[in-house]
Amino acid sequence: MNVAFFGSSLLSAYWNGAATYYRGIVRALDELGHRVTFYEPDAFDRQSHRDIDAPAWARSVVYSAQGEREVWRALEEARSADFIVKASGVGVFDELLDRAILDVRRSGALTAYWDVDAPATLDAIRSDPRHHLRQLIPRYDFVFTYGGGSPVVNAYHGAGARECIPIYNALDPETHFRADSDPRFSGDLSFLGNRLPDREARVDEFFFRAAALSPGRNFLLGGNGWTDKTKPASVKYIGHVYTADHNAFNSTPPMVLNISRDSMARYGYSPATRVFEAAGAAACLITDSWEGIEMFLEPSKEVLVAHHADDVAKHVRDIPMEKAVRIGEAAQRRVLAEHTYNHRGRQVDKILRGRAVEAGGR
Repeated sequence: MNVAFFGSSLLSAYWNGAATYYRGIVRALDELGHRVTFYEPDAFDRQSHRDIDAPAWARSVVYSAQGEREVWRALEEARSADFIVKASGVGVFDELLDRAILDVRRSGALTAYWDVDAPATLDAIRSDPRHHLRQLIPRYDFVFTYGGGSPVVNAYHGAGARECIPIYNALDPETHFRADSDPRFSGDLSFLGNRLPDREARVDEFFFRAAALSPGRNFLLGGNGWTDKTKPASVKYIGHVYTADHNAFNSTPPMVLNISRDSMARYGYSPATRVFEAAGAAACLITDSWEGIEMFLEPSKEVLVAHHADDVAKHVRDIPMEKAVRIGEAAQRRVLAEHTYNHRGRQVDKILRGRAVEAGGR
């Protein structure tokens, strides 16, 4: 199929946690024979913080975020696509794109609203009776989400979605794998995440309080926005970590921490990309507790689960290196066997081919 994909950014992970998800999905679709054009705005200084050049496995189109002319030019070009995707959270012209994609598609083309933050979107729809997606969601052929499980599926069906299918985050083993240790990322526990309003309280609990409870240990913090945050003396802040350094960041310390956003923890079944990146590097991962984690990694054997800061501090203090290595290696085996982007790409391909067969039989 000829696929037109409108998202926040394929080329830059700067203030754009969905970048590795987009790359994994798009690359997998390309390997299955689909031709993908990814449209992204020149916004939020992302183009000056690119992590990758335009790849061979997708055609990249960057349009201006200053005025609507180039957006409409991209939409007109996308009119010929067989499958048009509008991802949530593009950041500029979102409502315009949400509506226009449904209007410009040619007869017979399929559309998907691909929600990379479904819990937040559903909370917004629920709290606003006049939210524009209330009228638009029933018009899309599919709603794809990168997490949420049955709570998100049921909520989207309640919002009128024809079909809602989770396409979970996963691992691209060609980009995320075990790397040599790097002294820049040394410490006892690392956490990588941007400072966001709907996660900061959980970071305060699971990272900063855990650091305060761990005298003599060294904690490493990466991500944007934490410069003016008051931190325990044991926390070293290194700022934005480019994706080229993620493998070393995950491979160097004995343990890596994942902290969910509020809404994702509440809905459950929403593993962040960081979970699979860390597992791909055979890191011993500690994650905050959320429902559904056993679908992806087995607690105590493939991942360590923390319900509060005391659990994080206890894991850091009590888990010997040999056990941490075993947990990380077990996690790596699990995700390679069940949770790569090739698995997710085949899932999407099967859905699209099944719909094409249905259309041909009518």
